[in-house]
Amino acid sequence: MMNYHQRFVLGFAMLTLLCSSNVHTRVSGAEEQPALKPIVRVVDLNIGETTTVTLNNGEQVKVKLLDLKETRDPIRQAIRSAIVTVQIDDETIQLESGMYNLPQKIGRVQVDCSITKGYNSNGTPAFWGLDKDARLRFWPADSPLIKPGSFIYPVDQIWFATRTWYDNEPVDGGKKILPKIYYHSGLDIGGAEKLTRVIAATDAVVVSSGTDVLDGHKKDTPVASRYDVVYLLDARGWYYRYSHLHKINDHIRPGRLIKQGEEIGILGKRGASGGWSHLHFEIKSRQPSGKWGTQAGYAFLWEAYRNQYHPALVANSRRKHFIKAGDSTILKGTQSYSATNSIQKYEWTFTDGTQANGPEIKRAYNQPGVYSEILKVTDKQGNVDYDFAEVHVLDPKKFKEYVPRIHASYWPSLKNKVGDPITFKVRTFGTTDGHEIWDFNDGTPTVSVKSDGNVKALNENGYAVTEHTFEKPGDYLVTVKRSRDDGVIAVTRLHVRVEPK
Repeated sequence: MMNYHQRFVLGFAMLTLLCSSNVHTRVSGAEEQPALKPIVRVVDLNIGETTTVTLNNGEQVKVKLLDLKETRDPIRQAIRSAIVTVQIDDETIQLESGMYNLPQKIGRVQVDCSITKGYNSNGTPAFWGLDKDARLRFWPADSPLIKPGSFIYPVDQIWFATRTWYDNEPVDGGKKILPKIYYHSGLDIGGAEKLTRVIAATDAVVVSSGTDVLDGHKKDTPVASRYDVVYLLDARGWYYRYSHLHKINDHIRPGRLIKQGEEIGILGKRGASGGWSHLHFEIKSRQPSGKWGTQAGYAFLWEAYRNQYHPALVANSRRKHFIKAGDSTILKGTQSYSATNSIQKYEWTFTDGTQANGPEIKRAYNQPGVYSEILKVTDKQGNVDYDFAEVHVLDPKKFKEYVPRIHASYWPSLKNKVGDPITFKVRTFGTTDGHEIWDFNDGTPTVSVKSDGNVKALNENGYAVTEHTFEKPGDYLVTVKRSRDDGVIAVTRLHVRVEPK
């Protein structure tokens, strides 16, 4: 008896014979579409193990995993960096797993490392389905990562509009620091609750909408239904999870074939969101272990966004930092992107007003709090972009407690013009003391609001809302702060670009 995926492939083979006459059919209760073989090739290896990988173009490369080094922090024993050494044919390369790293070129391939074994030790092994030491992924050297035209960015907003939590980043949040760690296996894309549109990244069959699941997908699949969740299945046989939706559109019903770009719903903070508004977007596929596991999605998202929006320059200082007061950390801007590979300047402005220059900066923090450090990158053509490095600094006297944190967002984030009203939302986590203070960096007076402090994570009115209009074009670095009664401060920032009318 064929399983669902086999029936899916067969069903579309039948459908392709009828496409020219626009005849539609259904197989296994769902509208069908063509099978699409992924470009990526995935292997799991133990240290010292060798294998031959057949690439999408038919070429073969010999691969050996030489070494693995995982670095843990002294606070939670969370892995903050995992680096593998890999021999590919006669060349050797080091790759860092996840953490906003993109595939690297070496010889005839592009290669990355999705996950390593240490993330299973105090994380959740079922997320990845990894039984060996490391997972490697391969593409031909000059190939796209995913078939052009078959995948788009799933949120209607600018890249890095607000907080993200991406592949392998330990989630540092909540009230108390716990020994078990949630290493992020999907992609959390922060956005404005009840405003930001979530759209289908691919042509796909809806296999679940809320708690309603299509027959054939309730067992032996990665589908985990919940009232705020949608699962789609595309022609690659990949499942796509869209979580924390404030609203699921009525037409997103199991068995329906939807087109790429179709609206699924509106971004929210429902379900197990922790109270901050974001889309949890995750791809699941069969892994070399035979288990369902996450197909790391950052590189696919970035390629899709770049093809859609053609940014000239994108600053990237995303990786979060987690230290205790008195320690130092290294802030990096080296993952920033220039379409012409011509970044000339990396300029840092810190929360205390001091500045520094360079792609990597070592900086000590003596006071607990959450800091948002400004990275400005400039390329040879004079293009400028900004990002913000988030640094969590714990109080050594309260070592098992998180310091207050802030999430802020704005909408719309695309094509704002002079005089257009922009909605800003903010919520503080970890304290109910004080107020959030907005500085819009345009010479107008600061604005004071007060969110609920995330006392009840799913409170419909948890975010404090304000509206602002910018009267001149430019790049505005908007800052919002809130202080606890003992003086511990949380800071976050947003980059708002305003075009001429």
